[in-house]
Amino acid sequence: MATRRVWLGSLLMGLVAMVAFGPAGVAQAGKPELKGNFQVLNDEKSTHKPGKVQLIEFADFYCPHCHRFDGEGLAILEKEFGNKLEAVMVGYPVISGKLPTAFDMYEQAKTMGKGSEMKRALFRTIHQDKIGIIDKSIREVLIREVGLNPAAFEEGLASAKPARAFEDGRKWGDRIKIQQTPTVLLDGNIKVEQIDPENLKVIIRSILEGDSKK
Repeated sequence: MATRRVWLGSLLMGLVAMVAFGPAGVAQAGKPELKGNFQVLNDEKSTHKPGKVQLIEFADFYCPHCHRFDGEGLAILEKEFGNKLEAVMVGYPVISGKLPTAFDMYEQAKTMGKGSEMKRALFRTIHQDKIGIIDKSIREVLIREVGLNPAAFEEGLASAKPARAFEDGRKWGDRIKIQQTPTVLLDGNIKVEQIDPENLKVIIRSILEGDSKK
């Protein structure tokens, strides 16, 4: 009986270990240990590439918190991680009653290689210059400011491709249940709502450290 109890005990301990750590032979121990405040989205695929972290910033051009993060928080992260961080914005409107012009302009500028420059210009125009409606004359000023050809830009804008790209981004945000802006998505499936630079630094650093341990 004593032998049987020992055997049963060992079997139960083995089953507990399999539940907790996975079947024997699966390299669970080698899995990178992420640190910080975040949520892993199990239904989304990881886009991680060794040595680099992709940061998707879901933001509204009319949101003051997005303006601050883009101007201050993102700059801190880019200084900290340099070319190990690839940052891009996805338009996700939360402020009602605004035209989608700014979002369409950003999408068109991205296709012409000036997305980051247009993003900065749009945030400045809306929040610092206090221009709420971006009409054609304002649009032309911004297009020239970022170094693009107005005629080619307007042709691209009229194609409706930027509007479709903006709508695809909005649907993406809906799918992952964006509740507030800015919200950050790291490597496709790590959702971060606590977007202070220190928390993001901890998460990004732990991702990169995980690469070095593989």
